[in-house]
Amino acid sequence: MTGLLADLQWRGFVHDATPGFEAHLAGGSITAYCGFDPTASSLQLGNLIPLMLLNHFQLAGHRPIVLMGGGTGLIGDPSGKRAERPLLSKDDLRANLERQRVQMGRFLDFTGDRALLRDNAEWLVPAGLVDFLRDTGKHFTINLMLQKESVKARLDSGLSFTEFSYMLLQAYDYLQLFERERCTLQVGGSDQWGNITAGVDLVRRIKGAEVHGLVAPLITTAAGAKFGKSETGAIYLDPALTSPYKFYQFWVNTDDRDVGTYLKLFSLRPRHGADGIDALLQAHQQDPAKREAQRALANEVTERVHGKSVTESVAAASAILFSEWDPKQVVPGAFDVLAGEIPKATVTTVDGLFLVDALVSVGMVKSKSEARRQIEQGGVYVNLQRETDVNRALGAADLLAGRNVLLRKGKKEYGLLQVGQR
Repeated sequence: MTGLLADLQWRGFVHDATPGFEAHLAGGSITAYCGFDPTASSLQLGNLIPLMLLNHFQLAGHRPIVLMGGGTGLIGDPSGKRAERPLLSKDDLRANLERQRVQMGRFLDFTGDRALLRDNAEWLVPAGLVDFLRDTGKHFTINLMLQKESVKARLDSGLSFTEFSYMLLQAYDYLQLFERERCTLQVGGSDQWGNITAGVDLVRRIKGAEVHGLVAPLITTAAGAKFGKSETGAIYLDPALTSPYKFYQFWVNTDDRDVGTYLKLFSLRPRHGADGIDALLQAHQQDPAKREAQRALANEVTERVHGKSVTESVAAASAILFSEWDPKQVVPGAFDVLAGEIPKATVTTVDGLFLVDALVSVGMVKSKSEARRQIEQGGVYVNLQRETDVNRALGAADLLAGRNVLLRKGKKEYGLLQVGQR
């Protein structure tokens, strides 16, 4: 077994592979591709599995191809879908492609020809219908297509001929990439197995060549939920759709039962060594309350997607809200992060501002009388220091990082007062 395949199996990337794949991988450098659906303006966490797969192939000396579905995106893949998706315009698809290309570059090195990015609209859009049906469609039987899981799962609820034809288009993609780039491996999720093997068969029939497929398992949480979902919906890589803070929190809040799986899949840490995954999980097992494994995972993935400085700010903001910080060593950017995550009020100065007024202005209480009652009961904190003086006035000495006052009511309700222009 090659070192790459053994590592992929240990990390949990291998659900199934075509016969002969191991020998093919051991034969030298290969070109591998994965297709991505551009029907959304941003990639989401579910897309990280195939991206990480391609990343591992590139690090091992192979060449990855990211195939953007500018052509197939006009049709829609029925795999894993309960109903037909609305078709997007060509302009919307083009805009989505451009946004996703930027995100791809955070996982793969596209300099030179170390990795390629292709759009299947290049060959699908100009393809003539009669020629396509004659040259490609004749190699597919209806009986075979009906046996594919992506088709069977939709027969009862309804499947249009448009989506039924998707399998032929994806198989044609494989044929084109084999001819143009000598691509001999397609990777994806296990829900793509039927489409991938259809492409393998098409290349064999038309070119008499052996190509392969490798699929990763579909990831679910230990609680049985779909990976990459939160209470508010999908987690996106675009900071405009999912804030870097919420992105970071998704990983920090990983269930102890899942953190080992996620580290293997989404971290590039080696298995062994002082900084390896095995050592990190062993330390986590000894003291799970420290959540060192979750923090390591959150820092690595967030830094890769959003950059180092943003990650430092969101990690510091997380530490502030969980009372794990030193007010004398606050990262200034942490409060900019908090300003977008918790209730905030902006004032021109805090000098002489009464605490009761600050609580009202931030929206943490409905009235001054409620503010006084909360203070008297010991439920109000300024910069994590309990305050019981209802006549407490704020001043410059209360400012953190030059312009911020952190307010807290009870155990978890936070508010932020910032000095600046209203």
